Amino acid sequence: MEEIQSQSDLYRSSSSSASSPTSRVPSSHFFYVRKPGSVRQPISFEDSPEWEDMEADARMEDEAGGGDSINYATTTTPVSPSLSKINSGSMASPPVPEGGGGGAAVVRKIAGASIAWKDLTVTMKGKRKYSDKVVKSSNGYAFPGTMTVIMGPAKSGKSTLLRALAGRLPPSARMYGEVFVNGSKAHMPYGSYGFVERETQLIGSLTVREFLYYSALLQLPGFLLQKRSVVEDAIQAMSLSDYANKLIGGHCYMKGLRGGERRRVSIARELVMRPHILFIDEPLYHLDSVSALLMMVTLKKLASMGCTLVFTIYQSSTEVFGLFDRICLLSNGNTLFFGETLACLQHFSNAGFPCPIMQSPSDHFLRAINTDFDRIIAMCKNWQDDNGDFSAVNMDTAVAIRTIEATYKSSADAASVETMILKLTEREGTQLKSKGKAGAATRVAVLTWRSLLVMSREWKYYWLRLILYMILTLCIGTLYSGLGHSLSSVATRVAAVFVFVSFASLLGISGIPSLLKEIKIYGSEASNQHSGAFVFLLGQFLGSIPFLFLMSISSSLVFYFMVGLRDDFSLLMYFVLNFFMCLLVNEGLMLSIACIWRDVYWSTLTLIFVHVIMMLAAGHFRIRNALPKPVWTYPFAYISFHTYAIQGLLENEYLGEVFAVGEVRSISGYQAIRGDYQISPDTNSKWRNVLVLLAMAFGYRLLVYVLLRFGLNKNVSGRLLVCHKKSSSSR
Repeated sequence: MEEIQSQSDLYRSSSSSASSPTSRVPSSHFFYVRKPGSVRQPISFEDSPEWEDMEADARMEDEAGGGDSINYATTTTPVSPSLSKINSGSMASPPVPEGGGGGAAVVRKIAGASIAWKDLTVTMKGKRKYSDKVVKSSNGYAFPGTMTVIMGPAKSGKSTLLRALAGRLPPSARMYGEVFVNGSKAHMPYGSYGFVERETQLIGSLTVREFLYYSALLQLPGFLLQKRSVVEDAIQAMSLSDYANKLIGGHCYMKGLRGGERRRVSIARELVMRPHILFIDEPLYHLDSVSALLMMVTLKKLASMGCTLVFTIYQSSTEVFGLFDRICLLSNGNTLFFGETLACLQHFSNAGFPCPIMQSPSDHFLRAINTDFDRIIAMCKNWQDDNGDFSAVNMDTAVAIRTIEATYKSSADAASVETMILKLTEREGTQLKSKGKAGAATRVAVLTWRSLLVMSREWKYYWLRLILYMILTLCIGTLYSGLGHSLSSVATRVAAVFVFVSFASLLGISGIPSLLKEIKIYGSEASNQHSGAFVFLLGQFLGSIPFLFLMSISSSLVFYFMVGLRDDFSLLMYFVLNFFMCLLVNEGLMLSIACIWRDVYWSTLTLIFVHVIMMLAAGHFRIRNALPKPVWTYPFAYISFHTYAIQGLLENEYLGEVFAVGEVRSISGYQAIRGDYQISPDTNSKWRNVLVLLAMAFGYRLLVYVLLRFGLNKNVSGRLLVCHKKSSSSR
């Protein structure tokens, strides 16, 4: 205790003498003041010593019909306390807007839900250096109409605690303790809550209204008109009315929304379900101070509509800090404080760490409990040795954490949290009901139409590939033009077909960035059960067919007539069909590799290697029956789609053809080509090759389904129930 006291004295002396609320109280400066004669009254920011009582009772409303009704009501004043004044200039706290524009707008009231957690502990192997406990015996609660923030330094367990409350822990995690929603231990069903990741994938080629409308179609059952009204409500709730018809953008060639607006769009996507509870991981992630303040004011407006907001945050400005209702302060998984936001300042003051004048409270909290500051302290001491008194920061962070934690455990704040949790769990309230989902057929139709729209707007999806294909085909066509139909041109014609199929397939790798983006969008939507592996694959497949067919028919026509293949319409149509199947197989192969790596560099490198191996085993450089049986024939020659595409095209060209040898002798096309490429004399063989290509196209997509369902989607589908089952068994 002597060590703790000495370190506390050092830190107290490092702060300005004005940091103490009893040291000096000038009316023109920013300082903290406690209500006289009260022990547990939260301190407030004031520019005069007069106390303004700002306590408000938390109200819990049990509505009939499951508490899921949404009634029209005007926006009311938030029930939580807030900062009345922010700085020395008596600047008012940012007002909560009451609508998208001026005047008193009518908004929809949301039926929130209370959530409480008791002795919540989360373990994760290898997550911490000295302990696998990421969150340790955390207690807390959140009310409807309030904003509860989980704050702490990096790797303090903020996101893990948030995911534990939402039931979204990975299968490798173990959760112990209890989580209550409206006093019940039952997990939250679909649609009753929303979760916004730290980084969400948006579709830049859609406008805000289009993106939210397609999200509503994927999430909600019912009529289209009803979904349009829900989308407009979400746009108004997140103050996006001015950006509703603007492209989201986010690419170097497509300017769109800024970071703050994009973040609000990702939150609005969850609001179309009208959730009772909204979890947000770092809503201020990568936002500047102005965007951060606007974001928090918008969330304050959302909370005033009745929604329960729980989110994590690293640090905030003084203005943003004043909008929070309750704070859960974590350090290395330990709860250092939970309670009213303003009371946290008094808690630090009681522990011997008063917040200095003119310093942001969140900066002060993190300064006191962030162990990374120990390195800065050492640097400051070295600087002080050379340059005199540079810094008075001489506090051991570990001692500060132990002091603050011990003070909290013995304080009335901790006791009041346990009392409130007991009250919230004494009786079960209204059970949250699962909201209906859109049908599988509806989701497939929506994803197909959305894919068509996105692919038609973004040139890097297929338009760029179409241009590259046309340039490549023109190059090959001019290189092999004027071959004629003599016997001497057979070997050169075989080489032309091989180059066309192989190089066109290799050029398709340029679509990897687009496919990776689609997979990321799927992962973002599947994490909240907005989409599934099957509907995603089917929608992507149907959406890509028109563009792949356009590329196949345009490239085939140019190559067919420039090289001078047989003048027969049925043969031309087979050529187009064969190359179209080849593109379908190549697209499935790229999807498979992209799902495995989910990285542009490694996916591109792997695909180039695979294509080169398939080209070597395709039977052009050496006849297939002469290839070494191990490896090259089995399996490479049989798994190479180049083999079947080239063989089918050559059979289409030469079976039925007759070449004259001298004046009286002739040979068939099969006899003429078998020395350069191995084909079948059966006239139906070319159709079997098409069927093999079709089977390979579906086979690769089946592999993608398995990878998405049991690989990428493993942590998505299992999160919602696994962690709750584990927590139930641990009890």
